[in-house]
Amino acid sequence: MDDDGSHKVELYIYDLTQGMAAVMSEMLLGRRIDGVWHTGVVVFGREYFYGGQGIQSCPPGGTVLGAPQKVEKIGETFIPFQVFKDYVRGLAESTFRGSCYSLLKHNCNTFSNDLCQFLCGISIPKNILDLPQEFLGTPLGQTLGPLIDSIGASANNQNFSFEPQITARESSPGFDELNSEIEQARLQSLALNERRNTIKEKIAKKERKKDKKKRKSQQGNGQVNEESDYSSNTGMSEVEANGTDVNGTATNGDGAIPSEMLPSEKVLEDEAREKREEEERKRQRDPPVVFNIIDPKVELETLVKLLDGKLSKEDETSIEELHQYLLEGEGSWALSDGFLVFAERVFRDPGISTETRVHLLRALGNAALKDDVILLLHQDRRDHVLMNYAQDIDRLSPEEQQAVALFMCNLFENSSSSEWLLYISEWTYNGSQTSNIRASTKVAVHCLLASCPVLQDFGTAIIHNLACKEKFHHGKKLRQMLPKGSSSKVFDDVAVELAMAILQFFNNKPNEEHLFRTTKALARFITVSPDVPQLVQMIGPNPSIFKGTSERVDQQLAQIGKKVR
Repeated sequence: MDDDGSHKVELYIYDLTQGMAAVMSEMLLGRRIDGVWHTGVVVFGREYFYGGQGIQSCPPGGTVLGAPQKVEKIGETFIPFQVFKDYVRGLAESTFRGSCYSLLKHNCNTFSNDLCQFLCGISIPKNILDLPQEFLGTPLGQTLGPLIDSIGASANNQNFSFEPQITARESSPGFDELNSEIEQARLQSLALNERRNTIKEKIAKKERKKDKKKRKSQQGNGQVNEESDYSSNTGMSEVEANGTDVNGTATNGDGAIPSEMLPSEKVLEDEAREKREEEERKRQRDPPVVFNIIDPKVELETLVKLLDGKLSKEDETSIEELHQYLLEGEGSWALSDGFLVFAERVFRDPGISTETRVHLLRALGNAALKDDVILLLHQDRRDHVLMNYAQDIDRLSPEEQQAVALFMCNLFENSSSSEWLLYISEWTYNGSQTSNIRASTKVAVHCLLASCPVLQDFGTAIIHNLACKEKFHHGKKLRQMLPKGSSSKVFDDVAVELAMAILQFFNNKPNEEHLFRTTKALARFITVSPDVPQLVQMIGPNPSIFKGTSERVDQQLAQIGKKVR
């Protein structure tokens, strides 16, 4: 792990033909093919790959293929290990089960590309993804099937797991199913334990308040109820003191779950370490401007009322999933793939009111503050429901514009979701190429230059948050992170576009808070692109005209003055 909390992501590339394709391809196909590629993604100290046995992991280079022919650096990821675990486990149980494997359509490279998109927002090299299918359809290509299967049979690797396993044993009927049930029970018991602890704390608090009232009423008679005193001192309700939890489940007498039902020490240590690292990154970074002004209960209740009579069974399920996530403390895993289908319907159906869309967006704005919202965002990596809607911000009503901007501001609360906003992988929308970073930039500029004060507030916040992201001011490191053949100036171009918007915004005589955000952003952009200082000098106004506004603004102007005369 680097000092800034990031983890290196590498692509291990293997030639399944061991050089045979380069020698024989011209004779067989009439043109040269350098290799038939198998890939694995190396991150968090292990190599992850996909084959006929599903998702597997091993030490880097630990498959039957030996050392990789090439190692391609994909980039750096800020996604926590715990979130990564949940994501890959979800893939292993859905789209990347072993039974889904297809040599021609859904193979190791499909998985590697999906994982790299999740971790860094970057695709694997195009020549690997675009390997001609006619080559794999030849007799030579068909012979590769057993070799791919043998990768998973190597004694050096193991079935997908994040924890060390006992050496492989002979499988027996129902063994895998039993293991799966045990794992589900372990996860359920952990979640149940967390809920019980929360409930016990609430009950204990109520008991203490009740006991305090009794003491006050009994002080005049000099009497104190011994049973109440016991309950208060132990911090337990009556049912807890009797060895039964609030759900009627027997415990070991102190309200704890039996030790055999708790997760392993290694899992707990990994989760604790990830939390500490995330908190440390938050302390060291420039704090983002976010808006914790949303009551999710109000937004959901209003949303349900507005959609009354318009919901299908699937829609009702999606609303319930959102309720579980926002109000019941469930993780983002509670949101199924169908939730984004529901969201797109609300966004695009002309029969649904603007007010309804606003309340859904505000509910998502509250979800954006949660540290596991990245899982929802990556469910959207194919259809781009959220970012396509943001791309249309100039066509939306003023109320929807504000809700979109609020949602985007709050995504900067956590490193993983803010990194997602900067992904450069492109897709086609309305006949034009766009990307997450392009949509984020468009929303920022549109809001900053709007006449509405609320949108201006959001616009200055988004630009401030963008400028404070690590990718915008780690110039040399950034160039290494970008894949070969991509536009290495994408962040420079965005910095110039945002700087031009800031200079135009200066003509509006901004207040001190907005001036601080934008001068701080401009000071950062000047260090990113050599074009920005020239832009400031040529277009103006010179930021020095705001000198004396406040001490913190003057500090930012001093930084700008080092590059702009």
